[in-house]
Amino acid sequence: MGKHTLIQDIVGHTPLLYLPSLSKKSGCHIYAKAEYLNPGGSVKDRTALGIIQDAEKRGVLKPGMTIVEGTAGNTGIGLATIAAQRGYKCLMVLPNNQSIEKYQTLEALNVEIRKFPPCPFADQNHFYHQARRISETDPEKYFWANQFENTANFQTHYDTTGPEIWQQADRKVDIFCSAVGTGGTLAGVSKYLKEMNPNCHIALLDPMGSGLFEYVQSGQMKSTGSSVTEGIGIMRVTENFKQAKVDQALQINDDQMITMLYYLAKHEGLLIGTSAALNVYGAYQLAMKNKGSGKNIVTILCDSALRYQSKVFNSEWLKEKNLTPSENLD
Repeated sequence: MGKHTLIQDIVGHTPLLYLPSLSKKSGCHIYAKAEYLNPGGSVKDRTALGIIQDAEKRGVLKPGMTIVEGTAGNTGIGLATIAAQRGYKCLMVLPNNQSIEKYQTLEALNVEIRKFPPCPFADQNHFYHQARRISETDPEKYFWANQFENTANFQTHYDTTGPEIWQQADRKVDIFCSAVGTGGTLAGVSKYLKEMNPNCHIALLDPMGSGLFEYVQSGQMKSTGSSVTEGIGIMRVTENFKQAKVDQALQINDDQMITMLYYLAKHEGLLIGTSAALNVYGAYQLAMKNKGSGKNIVTILCDSALRYQSKVFNSEWLKEKNLTPSENLD
């Protein structure tokens, strides 16, 4: 046998999918990076691997230590996926309103889970602060991944996701758009693409309830409404987001997101999660604003609908959230 392939070796190198029906409707070429094909099922596998490798290199993460993180789920799953073969335990702090599939997956990966009610970041009970405090109780035992402020997150997307998109799109990317959770993906990809093509237009896509849309528009961190999307939308400027090169921001509501989620299942055979559906809706909006131009527009499919199927494919849940997928995209 030749070289053995480990789970960490199959993080990244995901395909760039072409979306024919949306491309035909808009007269642009819409592409989506299939990050749900990573071994842990999301784009956060890249973040997890980047943070772990960086911490090992710096000597702050040693065998036998426990990785602690505050997460909406996907980063925790990514960390646990990589940690399993490297001799680390994981303790994850989550809001208590995430999809049951995330908790079940973390439990299967032997992760210790602590849940707290969702609250504003300024509240010290926020999952981010809870994770930080746990790590501070015993720095010899715990390593805090700190995905929001640890710029190894941004760096891994600059080193891998950006170059992959550029090569896969034959060095022709006119528009890149993505939502922000920590800011790592948008920052790393936008910085790389701008270096390759200064005219590449970067659009931030923001759910309701997040402050970044208003921040890009006016410099003020203000939000309105709320969203059922998980893991995206923030009310502060993280160290990772500071690296982002943003030209424009779009705000997308849950009705638009759920309509696109069902549209993609029906017309493209794609089962994608809520943040991914929001991303594709944003890409489609940008394509329609450039209708018939033939521009190449790229976005990120963060994770799969199967991580949320108890919600998004549940008619009772949709009814409770007053969400009705529309037959009409526009």
